[in-house]
Amino acid sequence: MDDPFVYLNGTLTPLSEAKVPVLDRGFIFGDGIYEVIPVYDRKLFRPKQHLARLFRGLAAVSIANPHTEREWLDLIEEVVQLHPAADQLVYIQVTRGVAKRTHAFPNSEPIPTVFIMSNPLIPLPDAARENGVACVSMEDKRWLRCEIKSTSLLGNVLAAQNAAAHDANETIQFRDGFLTEGSASNVWVVKDGCLIGPPRDNLILEGIRYGLMEELCAADHIPFKVQRISRAEVFAADEVLLSSASKEVLPVVTIDGLAIANGKPGPIYKKLYSAYQAAKIA
Repeated sequence: MDDPFVYLNGTLTPLSEAKVPVLDRGFIFGDGIYEVIPVYDRKLFRPKQHLARLFRGLAAVSIANPHTEREWLDLIEEVVQLHPAADQLVYIQVTRGVAKRTHAFPNSEPIPTVFIMSNPLIPLPDAARENGVACVSMEDKRWLRCEIKSTSLLGNVLAAQNAAAHDANETIQFRDGFLTEGSASNVWVVKDGCLIGPPRDNLILEGIRYGLMEELCAADHIPFKVQRISRAEVFAADEVLLSSASKEVLPVVTIDGLAIANGKPGPIYKKLYSAYQAAKIA
């Protein structure tokens, strides 16, 4: 698992041998789009939704999509089947390619760099699910195109480091007093049995689990709505949840050392986590 095969620009190669030129715009500018797809028992989870988001991101930054959906699925499948783990996280990255360093797009469109690798999907400790996790908060100071899954992730890196520095699972961000998202997760609140998420706009990356959570709520008759959520409403919530490819659904029991409700995972989390597990094998 330390040196799995990866796909890079038409070639399957051990990760240790994969190289890109230093003038690749992904290296120089973070000029690229990425996607992460979970794999359960070697089966891609919601691949069409993940690829649709990848395609939206490429279009948003005017990078030519180098493959059809079928071609993408075939390439991803090759990497997945070569990996020894049954449960994986597939990472896909497409950059604008190699060109002379200048901020504006090159006059002649370079060939996009395509990279696909996979890592084992390591489940969270049972204690995190049984007892919930601690989070910290900070002001969201990132750029205003957060709906684009860009490789320019320094703002998210700093937010994740803020969590690590405080021995927390995640940093929950607020912009002008309203909830946006975590460093690498969507954030939800539960109030009076209703699951509430922030608006799907340019201030958050709409996670694939965003649509899934809405579907799971509908199937389990849990009220669901989208609205701006103030900082005070987050701290006064009955439950706070995180969702992401690696976290799936995860309960937050403290933020900045303050307990959420009774400081324990709540009933809506338990229902949604159970429904999520069923969706993985459906």
